[in-house]
Amino acid sequence: MSAIDEVMAAQREAMVREVEESAREHIGRRPLSPRALAALRAVPRHLFVPPQHLGNAYRNRPLPIGYRQTISQPLIVALMTDLLGLGPDDRVLEIGTGSGYQTAVLARLAEAVYTIEICAPLAERAARTFVELGLSNVHTRVGDGYLGWPEAAPFDAILVAAAPPEIPRSLLEQLKPGGRLVIPVGSGSQQLIVVEMRSDQSTVLREIIPVCFVPMTRQNDRPDES
Repeated sequence: MSAIDEVMAAQREAMVREVEESAREHIGRRPLSPRALAALRAVPRHLFVPPQHLGNAYRNRPLPIGYRQTISQPLIVALMTDLLGLGPDDRVLEIGTGSGYQTAVLARLAEAVYTIEICAPLAERAARTFVELGLSNVHTRVGDGYLGWPEAAPFDAILVAAAPPEIPRSLLEQLKPGGRLVIPVGSGSQQLIVVEMRSDQSTVLREIIPVCFVPMTRQNDRPDES
């Protein structure tokens, strides 16, 4: 391991400890799962952060990644991952690839991750990072997240990393019975919500915490890619 790798590994371990402590203090729920925390330890967040923000790569906070998007706060990444309750044979749909950091965390825990990003340059940059990390179980698409990935459905879990004003019905229709959808919802104030799909196609919703995500956009109002 090079000297820079050792420094980043130490910073990453400190970040995970901070995430554990913040979850206990501010979320008021059971401890985060060891599997979710292990995935956080395994993924080099600094590879998903623009060079000008490299010094803050392991701070427990969101960072800008261009195109009016952010890389999520590690605490929120860990929480959303934990709420999915992934098993090693699960297939996951992610809406909003962004930097690809959340995708990489999911890829450490699931059999396959299908991730959709509306901004082509972000999707392409994330895909290159997945190759660099050897994440062969990630499938990337540029497109409208509201539509999901119907030809690969149904999914054991769906994670949405942008906030629609209400839960898209199309995503619920791509969720397996027994599956979970974790999604921030709201146009002004937002709540992180877990939707559990029952075997009779009815749903159970739980509100977790207030959050602040970028709005979920459609193909006709995608971010400027210049």
